[in-house]
Amino acid sequence: MNDHTMHRQADPVTDSDAAWREARLRIAGFEWETASHLARDDAVDLHELLDLVDRGCPPHLAARILAPLETERGSV
Repeated sequence: MNDHTMHRQADPVTDSDAAWREARLRIAGFEWETASHLARDDAVDLHELLDLVDRGCPPHLAARILAPLETERGSV
């Protein structure tokens, strides 16, 4: 993995994409509020979240593990 792929900006999440992402997260066991928030956040890697849950990680912990650092979002 090079520096470019590590810091690639994700495309904005559309409403239909967010609805699909939220449904997938709910099926995986995420609570409504968490699923809704994560589904609309383009910095969240849905596949990585679902992979962690598939490997036995509780959904709330998977979300915490993959939460972007504030510096990654442009805040310092």
